[in-house]
Amino acid sequence: MPAGVMIPARNMPSMIGVNGNIGGFGSTSGLALGQPNMMEGHGFHHLDMTHNTSEGDMTRIRDEEFDSTNTKSGSENQEGASGDDQDPRPKKKRYHRHTQHQIQEMEAFFKECPHPDDKQRKELSRELGLEPLQVKFWFQNKRTQMKTQHERHENTQLRNENDKLRADNMRYRDALSNASCPNCGGPTAIGEMSFDEHHLRLENTRLREEIDRISAIAARYVGKPVVNYPVLSPPMPPRPVDLGVGSFGGQPGLGGDIYEAGDLLRSISAPTEADKPMIIELAVAAMEELIRMAQMDEPLWMNSLDGIDAVLNEDEYIRIFPHGIGPKPTGFKCEASRESAVVIMNHINLVEYLMDVNQWSTLFSGIVSRALTLEVLSTGVAGNYNGALQVMTAEFQLPTPLVPTRESYYVRYCKQHADGTWAVVDVSLDSIRPGPAARCRRRPSGCLIQEMPNGYSKVTWVEHVEVDDRGVHNLYKHLVSSGHAFGAKRWVATLNRQCERLASAMATNIPAGDAGVITNQEGRKSMMKLAERMVISFCAGVSASTAHTWTTLSGTGADDVRVMTRKSVDDPGRPPGIVLSAATSFWLPVPPKRVFDFLRDENTRNEWDILSNGGVVQEMAHIANGRDTGNCVSLIRVNSANSSQSNMLILQESCTDQTASFVIYAPVDIVAMNVVLNGGDPDYVALLPSGFAIFPDGTAAHGVGMEESGSTGGSLLTVAFQILVDSVPTAKLSLGSVATVNNLIACTVERIKASLSCESA
Repeated sequence: MPAGVMIPARNMPSMIGVNGNIGGFGSTSGLALGQPNMMEGHGFHHLDMTHNTSEGDMTRIRDEEFDSTNTKSGSENQEGASGDDQDPRPKKKRYHRHTQHQIQEMEAFFKECPHPDDKQRKELSRELGLEPLQVKFWFQNKRTQMKTQHERHENTQLRNENDKLRADNMRYRDALSNASCPNCGGPTAIGEMSFDEHHLRLENTRLREEIDRISAIAARYVGKPVVNYPVLSPPMPPRPVDLGVGSFGGQPGLGGDIYEAGDLLRSISAPTEADKPMIIELAVAAMEELIRMAQMDEPLWMNSLDGIDAVLNEDEYIRIFPHGIGPKPTGFKCEASRESAVVIMNHINLVEYLMDVNQWSTLFSGIVSRALTLEVLSTGVAGNYNGALQVMTAEFQLPTPLVPTRESYYVRYCKQHADGTWAVVDVSLDSIRPGPAARCRRRPSGCLIQEMPNGYSKVTWVEHVEVDDRGVHNLYKHLVSSGHAFGAKRWVATLNRQCERLASAMATNIPAGDAGVITNQEGRKSMMKLAERMVISFCAGVSASTAHTWTTLSGTGADDVRVMTRKSVDDPGRPPGIVLSAATSFWLPVPPKRVFDFLRDENTRNEWDILSNGGVVQEMAHIANGRDTGNCVSLIRVNSANSSQSNMLILQESCTDQTASFVIYAPVDIVAMNVVLNGGDPDYVALLPSGFAIFPDGTAAHGVGMEESGSTGGSLLTVAFQILVDSVPTAKLSLGSVATVNNLIACTVERIKASLSCESA
């Protein structure tokens, strides 16, 4: 290059230091390491860039120089040479070693942030007394080191896995060389034996398993020890009233549980895998027994003294069915009955109602207080319930606090037979899983359903249970022991009445001329659905279920009033607050039909209904529910005699059959009922049902139904009220509220007795 020629700075980026000096001429930048001194031998000590390089070029050059600086290590620095090229100093390298403190601080920072940004690097360099580039390169080296260690660790793991796979491969190779057929036990080389020989080996194995299975079944029925059921103690006496408040979820209410049995429905779990084969075999045997029980007559079934009811010959039963679920437990009594009827429902729909636990418990709400399907073992075949099998628990009730509920753990099996007849059978599983709290065993019970013309079905019902009835109050002893409280007659009568109710709900040819008849189809359905919920709530709330607790308030006689409190929270079907339930059961020397007609008639309501307070009672609308005129849903208005009080609207359902009658009612909001009558959703109408459950006392002649005006004998009447004593769920119940409800129910009972005694006189 000729002397005196100016070299533009942008053509010499590698020679420019951070301060604008030429590399090798007083520059302190590490970028000069290893660069030749291009200016040696020339007469210039530095470049004059005042006129040849613009300010923008200088900025760009410095940026490029800074970027190139980032490619070098910040841990090494070289002392730059002097600007005097006549006396150049020897180049020396000085290596910087970080202190232990600096390394520890950067190690700690690396654990938190392996990739610091410029701001973090500058802050860290300031704290440690290092250059930012030194910090940057330390982190780069550290990341490289960690990556190397990680790769070395992964290589070690892969090597170990490879060794393990190689060992497994050798083990499998050895196993294959000595393999045998899992079915027949012979060598795996089937080609060495004939096809027939191999088939015989498989058949022998299958027969051996079949023999083992049959032997296990026989062992259960031959020489099997009898299950020892504990002797149940009599009910504990009621305790004093405790003003603690329970809830509608089944928690204890006022304390003093008159029945100390545990809640079987809560304690039982689904069957185990080991139980399922035995459950299936038990269900198949129960189905065969049910069919024979439904079809056989004498000597298995004998006529009663009046020639109407069928009575089971227990000795003949044991002879025909010697095994079953085992002998009758000590202290248990046998209740067996059979009844037939033709109902207005086709056989397919009836089977669906029986196999759906929710529809079944709703259909028989007066008998079934709670039910639950624990496990479905089979859903059936061909799109129906043929072969359906499900394990269930249920609680059976009589709507009175004086009769304990019957809890049962059983399997339900449905089958369609060759002649088109359907059968649904229940049988208890206590023989498979004994329970100490079981007070009731269901031997094969259920029904046969035969298709009839015009959408009808013939139902033959068999009810066969063994029960400990020592907790039953003396007032109901005769009714329960006769089998009419839980027997086949009550199941069939309830089914027949409910089928008529369902047919009425679906009817479309409603005459419009009758006054008060609801003709709006959607309004009829909504109102009947609301009444159905009212009946379910009443029946479940008045029984002696283990889900809630009754406390006796007065005396020791049959007219004792039993109360319990429940807390209603976030339930759209009930008003929020503290609800006090009170119930009492007593005997009347009046036939059940007369009691039923007296209580359901709006013209005689003022004679017993204290809350109507002498007002004018008028039926505003009604829906007929069957052939009996007493089966209907009514909307009743009570016009208050006092001008300062508002009128009251009451929803009432009355229903009767030859085994039981009910009159159930609840005050309703006028605005809410208008919504229901127009087809609105009835689930959001708050209800607190009260009412009456009427049963024959069991002394009347057998076969004479409640619909017969000339029936003899007395009635067992249960009166129950539900009253909202405080709209605040967290409020404390006062003794004054309990006394008020006690007086209310006592006055109602006295009025009923007085009115019916005058009629019968």
